[in-house]
Amino acid sequence: MAIDYLPLLIVLIVAALFAAIALVVPALLGPHRANKQKLEPYESGIIPFSDARRRFPVKFYLVAMLFILFDIEVIFLYPWAGVLRDLRDNYSIWLALAPMGFFLFVLIVGLLYEWKKGALDWK
Repeated sequence: MAIDYLPLLIVLIVAALFAAIALVVPALLGPHRANKQKLEPYESGIIPFSDARRRFPVKFYLVAMLFILFDIEVIFLYPWAGVLRDLRDNYSIWLALAPMGFFLFVLIVGLLYEWKKGALDWK
């Protein structure tokens, strides 16, 4: 039974060795001449004019969380859409559509709530 996991163990060992080599070899063989210009932060060709650790409005984080939430919705839709034809052949189509319809209804209600609260406005 343990022999079945041998290929997985080999893949993990090879991946760990590759990661170690990718980190150690450049550190040993790379140039080590640091100067003031190399240590400055570089942002798309623009010399930074203020501290990079400034505070951002909470709006950015809220929009990021909403994006992740609705992005995960799409991740749940793909497998369901992939097996929808099989579900239609074996069961009633309503048994396949009802749970996803409820899922989408809950997400649409959440989106409407966020829209009503103004979370999607950039003012």
